[in-house]
Amino acid sequence: MQVGIVGKPNAGKSTFFSAATLTAVPIANYPFTTIKPNHGISYLRTKCVCKGLGVVDSPRNSKCVDGERFIPVELIDLPGLVPGAWEGRGLGNQFLDEVRKADALIHVVDASGSTDSEGKLVPAGSHDPVEDVRFLERELEMWMFQILRREWEKISRQPDLTSDEVASAIADRLSGTGVKRSHVEEGLRMAGLSGRPSAWSKEDLIRLVGFLRGFSKPVLLAGNKVDLPTSPANVEKLKQLDALSVPVSAEAELALRRAVERKLIQYKPGDRDFSVSEGSGLTPEQLAALEMIRLRVLRPAGTTGVQDCINAAFLRLLNMIIVYPVEDPEHLTDHSGNILPDALLVSRGTTMGELASRIHTELGERFLYGVNARGGMRLGETYELKDGDVVSIVSSAQRR
Repeated sequence: MQVGIVGKPNAGKSTFFSAATLTAVPIANYPFTTIKPNHGISYLRTKCVCKGLGVVDSPRNSKCVDGERFIPVELIDLPGLVPGAWEGRGLGNQFLDEVRKADALIHVVDASGSTDSEGKLVPAGSHDPVEDVRFLERELEMWMFQILRREWEKISRQPDLTSDEVASAIADRLSGTGVKRSHVEEGLRMAGLSGRPSAWSKEDLIRLVGFLRGFSKPVLLAGNKVDLPTSPANVEKLKQLDALSVPVSAEAELALRRAVERKLIQYKPGDRDFSVSEGSGLTPEQLAALEMIRLRVLRPAGTTGVQDCINAAFLRLLNMIIVYPVEDPEHLTDHSGNILPDALLVSRGTTMGELASRIHTELGERFLYGVNARGGMRLGETYELKDGDVVSIVSSAQRR
């Protein structure tokens, strides 16, 4: 699963991406700083099951710090989007080609209202960030509409199309955007569309695409620059929209992570505060800057919001859970003796059989049953995994 970082120029996308991944990307105060998509690894933060099970774990695919698991996830920082991208304006074609790959989007919005719709500087508070949310929705929907419209006359004029055939044809046409057959079926129902598709208007199709966009590219709003005086009122406006919204200061998070890299402070992404390392040698100016982050961001907002966005994108937008596969359910180890070696993100509803196939194709093909490590109960192939499950898989190959 991949999450794309989107938004207009100068909203703070690259700062957010750098803060989340510590990847060096150009950060400057002018439009189109990001001209090529940057890919990076960030970490989802969650309570590890190790303390509840009374063990000290030895992770392979993730990190465990003081009982907190940090699980790697992929982020993509996309070029800045301006109105008219679906028509090829700005870097629109490149943006829309890359956004196909994202399963969900974090829309970094300038909550201070100090940049216009094209990312140019304007007096703070003079631009309504709700307009930025609406324009992103419009750009994505018109992009998807254009793809569907190219073949629509051919599709809609086929005689005696059943409702199933219509749904399949639309899903096939939009498959490259992440739209699934189940999305189309639900979208048609919500749009109230039935009967002969040749009778559907352009407005009908755009309304349908609006629902499909919401299903296939769910969006989280990151209300950035919360430390600025004009931001709090706009953050409240963003919370009133029909979307998940998180107040953010990407700049504060980046400053804290860089201070950690230099061993100046103790801080983990998502913490509510930091502490100055003993003997750090911070100058009075540096201490004042850190205290400003504490006063303007951490105390009023609770966190910088960056880690909250990453967690929410995967756990809420994409509805994923975390499971811990082990080979030895009694000792909670793999074949090398590593305790709780892997923490895997899987979609809610994933079954034991599907998990086995994900770990290894042959393991899925020879699946016999699973074992719940917490009580030793056998789990069938269709058992739906729960968040925090620790499971072992038994296959016919192991029985030889």
